[in-house]
Amino acid sequence: MRGRRDMRVGFIGLGSQGAPMARRIAEAGYGTTLWARRTATLEPFADTGAKTAGSPAELAAASDVVCLCVVDDADVEQLTTGGDSVLAGMRRGGVLVVHSTVHPETCRRLEERARVQRVSVLDAPVSGGGRAAEQGTLLVMAGGDPQVFAFCRPLFATYGDPVVHLGPLGSGQVAKLLNNVLFTAHLGLAANALELGGRLGLDTEGLGRLLPRGSAASFALERVVDAGGTLQRVGAHAGGLLAKDVRLFTSLVEALGVDGEDQPDPVREAALLTLRAMGR
Repeated sequence: MRGRRDMRVGFIGLGSQGAPMARRIAEAGYGTTLWARRTATLEPFADTGAKTAGSPAELAAASDVVCLCVVDDADVEQLTTGGDSVLAGMRRGGVLVVHSTVHPETCRRLEERARVQRVSVLDAPVSGGGRAAEQGTLLVMAGGDPQVFAFCRPLFATYGDPVVHLGPLGSGQVAKLLNNVLFTAHLGLAANALELGGRLGLDTEGLGRLLPRGSAASFALERVVDAGGTLQRVGAHAGGLLAKDVRLFTSLVEALGVDGEDQPDPVREAALLTLRAMGR
C-alpha cells in the first residue's frame, strides 16, 4: 500500500450524499478520479481538480482506494463484475470500500473475488445525508481488517465524524441496517404520538414545536414534524430505501435465527408497521 500522503482515490456514486463526499476528498488534497454513467453528474467537479475516467476499470487502475457509494446490492455487483469493472482494473494491494448499504453477504462475496487479486475490501456504510457529508460529519460504520481500516481512516475522516470500526467484514452493514430499522421504528412511533395528541384534543402544530425540544426528541420526530405530522411525505421521499434496509435486516435476522417466540423483536415489528403505514 502507498503512504497516506500520496493515496489516490477513485469514487463512484455521485448522488446527494456521494457527491459532497467526493468533493471533500478532492478538496482535502487526495488525487481523485471520478466515474459516472451520466457525464452531467461530473460537471460540478470541474473546479476541484478531480480527474474523470472512461470506465470503472480505468478509474480503478488509477486508484489505490476505490469507494463505491451506489444504491443497492445490484449496483455493487454490476460495478465489480466483468471485464470493464472496478475489480478488473484494481492492482494488487488496493482497497475497495463499499459505502453503500447492502447485505453483509454481498460484501463477503465481493471479498472472495477481490482476494484472488490481492485486493482488500472494507464495508463502510455512512449515515447522515448530504448536509452531513458537506459538513464532514457523516457517521462512518466500518468492518474489515483493522490494519486496512487504519490505512483508510484519514480518508474517511475527510467526510466522517465519528468514524468507527465495528469488527470483521460485514459489521458496518449490520450496524447501518440496525440504525435504519431503529430510525424506521422511530418514524412510526413519532407519527402515532402526534396523531394521538390530536385525537386527545391537542393542537398538533403546537405539539410538533414542543416535543422536539423535550425528552421525547429524536431525529425521526423532527422529520415527521417537518413533513406535517404524517408519514406520507417521509414515505414518498425515503420509503423505498427504508423498506430495502428493513427487509435486508429481516433476512439477516431470520438467517441467523436471532429472533423467535421466546425473543420478541419489538423494534423490527415497529419498523414493519411503519412501512405498512407508508404503503410499503
